[in-house]
Amino acid sequence: MDKEQNKNSSTNRIALITGATSGIGKATAILFAVEGIHLILCGRRQDRLEALQKELAKQTKVTTLNFDVRDKDNVFEAIASLPSEFANIDILINNAGNAHGLDPIHEGSTDDWDAMLDINVKGLLYVSKAVIPGMIERKSGHIINIGSTAGKEVYLKGNVYCASKHAVDALTTGMRMDLNPYGIKVGAVNPGAVETEFSNVRFKGDGEKADAVYNGFKPLVAEDVAETLYFVVTRPPHVNIADLIITPTAQASATVWNKS
Repeated sequence: MDKEQNKNSSTNRIALITGATSGIGKATAILFAVEGIHLILCGRRQDRLEALQKELAKQTKVTTLNFDVRDKDNVFEAIASLPSEFANIDILINNAGNAHGLDPIHEGSTDDWDAMLDINVKGLLYVSKAVIPGMIERKSGHIINIGSTAGKEVYLKGNVYCASKHAVDALTTGMRMDLNPYGIKVGAVNPGAVETEFSNVRFKGDGEKADAVYNGFKPLVAEDVAETLYFVVTRPPHVNIADLIITPTAQASATVWNKS
């Protein structure tokens, strides 16, 4: 009965998902649509946004916003432009994020550093700041930041990426404390190794290096994380999943793996 009530409670809620055109964001959008959650799909690739909207509009109400989370003005303008039927955002999934490069700190590219900090940290802040006032006014809402096991543990050559995800970890706690008086839920889902476009981006299109990351074990797939996110957003009103780590069975830590 509790499960059924939770399912019913998801219907007609509005979720804004950043980075919705691939990986975890896309898988989450697809699952949320099946469950009747209305969607605001955000991303930089307009063609992908339009294709996903067309696919999911058969199941739920969908609108799209085309912006780069690094562009502060664009973020605020896009979210302010939402039609009235999508204006009251119930769920914010701060999913947009990237890793660029895997270098020792003294060999790292400052362009890579800027990209990771601008997307993973500042982009999350910009989108949150645009959405939070409405949640405060309504005294309800749910924010989930997609962190990483890299936000819990630093690994060799992970330096700036790990720092950016440690920042997400700290921001999640700070947001939860600041928004607690308004009844707003805030939490993080922190995946380990997930086979998406992540490694292709990290290795700048070097498919051989990207594929090697997942050799010898079964990684998570985007749908695993999407199912976890749906669980999180369908808990009863008095339950908040504050911090959740999800890893492949083969991954015990950043350095301990069961690989064949």
